[in-house]
Amino acid sequence: MTDTSAPYSAASGPARHSILDHRLHWRVMLPVLLLLVALPVIAHAMNEDFYIGVASRVLVFALAAASLNFILGFGGMVSFGHAAFMGLGAYTVGVLMQQGVASAWLAWPLAMVLGAGFALVVGAISLRTQGVYFIMITLAFAQMLYYLIMSFKALGGDDGLSLPARSQIGFGLDLGDDTTFYYVVLLLVTLCVLLMARMLNARFGHVLQAIKENETRMSAIGFPVYRYKLAAFTIAGAFAGLAGAMLANQSSFVGPGMLQWTQSGILLIMVILGGVGHLYGGLLGAAVFLLLEEVLAAYTMHWQLGLGAVLLIVVLVAPNGLLSLRRGMWRKP
Repeated sequence: MTDTSAPYSAASGPARHSILDHRLHWRVMLPVLLLLVALPVIAHAMNEDFYIGVASRVLVFALAAASLNFILGFGGMVSFGHAAFMGLGAYTVGVLMQQGVASAWLAWPLAMVLGAGFALVVGAISLRTQGVYFIMITLAFAQMLYYLIMSFKALGGDDGLSLPARSQIGFGLDLGDDTTFYYVVLLLVTLCVLLMARMLNARFGHVLQAIKENETRMSAIGFPVYRYKLAAFTIAGAFAGLAGAMLANQSSFVGPGMLQWTQSGILLIMVILGGVGHLYGGLLGAAVFLLLEEVLAAYTMHWQLGLGAVLLIVVLVAPNGLLSLRRGMWRKP
């Protein structure tokens, strides 16, 4: 078994090149990032502006899936209520918009705060359990929030809320323009992924991953396991809340379906599809899942059947996710 306690030596400090580090792989990701930057230009040139909106939706779900992967892939916490944090962030924007508050500088950070706050409450209770009990408690909290929002007529009930416009960001930028909104989303998602990578490669991330590998041992050598897991769970809730805020703006609508357990299941599928425990697993999984949905839906109304078949093939060929197919490229140092 790997000696996961090695990176935390008080005498030597964190190891310079730990097996728990996750490289950003700029040689691969920089061309991908440049392609994403050029995507609106390409879409305009091809007169296919529709794909700018599709790309924005993919990026939003990529952030939500990455936030789930942060606790699932690196913390071993299988949350089946992650969509609740995302939905809460979306409703934050929707409710403020109904009250005439359109500033993204207020609504989006507040969505993160509420997502983190609810995650803190859920985590404080659910993390006292393990295994299937943890899964069921996270699911129960998400469903309680779902039915609570459904019961409030002021929140639109089952019909949800339609946003009259997108949030305002100022500086002469109009988020109502799909291209501008896409670049803002791309910037925020990129910053969030870099922040996640920084945390995972720091002492906090090393401890979190070591807890996943051997929680009993980490507790025995003096690490406050509960506090580390709760902090990670809360951080993931904040990222999911931001994703929800951007999703509300992207679709100009918020509804209780955003919080339903099926949405949490979709996020789990995205993470598993891309690769649990891979830095870019959630990002790739979300992109593949949503793009497959778009392509198959264009050919048949039974696109779910085709999507299920593709997912089955991926699981059989790459049980550890698509990123496991290129071990050489994604190998840790």
